[in-house]
Amino acid sequence: MRTTGVPARTRIAATVALVLGVLLAGCTDGGAGTEDGRITLRFQSLAWQQESVEATKELVREWNATRPDVRVEYVQGSWDSVHDQLLTSFEGGEAPDIIHDASDDLADFAYGGYLADLTGLLPERLTSDIPERSWQTVTFGDGVYGVPFLQEPRVLIANSDLLRESGVRVPTPERPWSWAEFREVTERLSGDGRYGVAWPLKEPVSATLNLSLSAGGRLFHRGADGKVTVRFEEGDAVVPRTVHDQVNTDRSAPASTLGSGGSDTLPGFFAGEYAMVPLGFSYRQQIVQQAPEGFDWQVLPAPAGAEGLAQGVSPQTLSIAEDCPHKKEAAAFIDFLLRPENMVRLALGDWMLPTGTEALKDPALHTAEHGWATGAALARHLRPAPAQSVRGYPSGRTRWPPPPCRSTTAAPSAWPACGNVWRRTATWSWPATSAEPAPRQAVPPPAPAPARRRLVFRLRRPGRRLASPPWQRTTRSSSPVTAGVARTPSGCVAAPEP
Repeated sequence: MRTTGVPARTRIAATVALVLGVLLAGCTDGGAGTEDGRITLRFQSLAWQQESVEATKELVREWNATRPDVRVEYVQGSWDSVHDQLLTSFEGGEAPDIIHDASDDLADFAYGGYLADLTGLLPERLTSDIPERSWQTVTFGDGVYGVPFLQEPRVLIANSDLLRESGVRVPTPERPWSWAEFREVTERLSGDGRYGVAWPLKEPVSATLNLSLSAGGRLFHRGADGKVTVRFEEGDAVVPRTVHDQVNTDRSAPASTLGSGGSDTLPGFFAGEYAMVPLGFSYRQQIVQQAPEGFDWQVLPAPAGAEGLAQGVSPQTLSIAEDCPHKKEAAAFIDFLLRPENMVRLALGDWMLPTGTEALKDPALHTAEHGWATGAALARHLRPAPAQSVRGYPSGRTRWPPPPCRSTTAAPSAWPACGNVWRRTATWSWPATSAEPAPRQAVPPPAPAPARRRLVFRLRRPGRRLASPPWQRTTRSSSPVTAGVARTPSGCVAAPEP
């Protein structure tokens, strides 16, 4: 595509300047004191919604106004590139002092020695206010490498008018739908060119793993020796089986949204093409801003399984860089930022739930408007996401399992075979207490027969580039949903031996 109006040399120079600006944001003697003895700490925030950015900046201004000896400098980051940007900053010794991230992105940085162990740095008020289940999301080995402060459950955003017209029972946190009932409801809501539900599964691994906790699924199992093994069991099949049946058997969900992000489904939802959409709790902000006038919608809890309403989450976190020379002062700023009243301001700005028990009691989080009360009722059911402690997960979650094994078009009979492939090729042996990156030790599979091919997939290690995954280099499929991949008779993707 030809770009006009701006010379190529100018565009390149502007791009280089932007990249350098991000990388050099922390090059001014990180956390160093000035000649007058004042300490400056750089705080990289990933707040992106206008309300959230304003709330965070206002808190930084309040801190600076009352503590002239420790000045905090606000640095704007981006969720889209945070992992690679932080890795580059850590390697170059230019990381921010205080780092906003998510718990499922911390494992590599914690084990790599880039983040400070916060044990003993945080006040008892803060450590006791956040539940132990939330602290588990930032605990790696014997250290605590972040403070979890915001979280969001996955909920069902529903068209209220369509629910009333259908006469289906409306679920509540006290009496949710089961996964089987959810399938029946979506079938009743379908017809006349409308689908009962639209599944936006741009990141299918995260969505299905976290929802599978309600059915007793985990997939990743850490043993007492610290090793993580992969087992695909009956509980892991409930969510993908439901989606598969809704798309292929009941025709109550479209296949066209399976590769979409949550925002991509909103126009169809507003137009009445879908009665419900499973989304993160914070998507309510976009709905409030974008919904047509008079559009009536509501928040419903996700379906429950054998483990009730349990689901996995990866909370947003605040960490301190290991290279920060003023960790005590950085911890004091985090404590200020996460006082109950301030945590509420951050939660409201991001349309999420606070992890702190005192903040969660705030009346503003228990109103019926915009479904706040439903979300608050789900907070006690949230658990650490199953995959977040697995090294390499942030860079691999969009590439594995192989497309057919994670696709709703793979026949249910193929799932055990997919699970066997996971077991053969994806057994990790990373010590829970290791401070240095350890190599993945895969259990070698039995030698395949000459005419057979096996699936091989790898997780990218920090700083290492891999060629495109094997399943992207095989014979193309004619399926409109899984076009671009090849499948074995079992339904899993086939790839030649490397």
